[in-house]
Amino acid sequence: MMTQIRHAKFQIGQVVSHRIFAFRGVIFDVDPEFNNTEEWYRSIPEDIRPRRDQPFYHLFAENSESEYVAYVSEQNLVPDTTGVPLRHPQIKNMFETPENGVYRVKKPHMN
Repeated sequence: MMTQIRHAKFQIGQVVSHRIFAFRGVIFDVDPEFNNTEEWYRSIPEDIRPRRDQPFYHLFAENSESEYVAYVSEQNLVPDTTGVPLRHPQIKNMFETPENGVYRVKKPHMN
C-alpha cells in the first residue's frame, strides 16, 4: 500500500488569516497531519471540525484583543495579503523583518 505524500500549502514565515475566525498570524511550524490532543480536537464544534489528514500549522497569532499561539488546519487558512505588520512579541525571537510579506527565519548565531 502506498502512502500519499502531503505537501504543505503554506510555508514557515508566511502570514496567514483564519478563514472563519477573525485572527491572523505567522507560521512557525508545520505538522504533516493532526498532532494534538484528542481533547483539543473534540473541543472544536463538530460542524466546523477539520479533517485530521491534512497539514496543521502552528502560528504566532493575534486578534484585535490579544496575541497567542494557535494550531490551525490547512483548510481553515488563507494567505494574508494585507501587508499589515504583526505585533506578536515572539515573532522577533524567531524571525527577521518580513520581505514581501514573508518573515525569514533568523540564522542561529555561533560563538
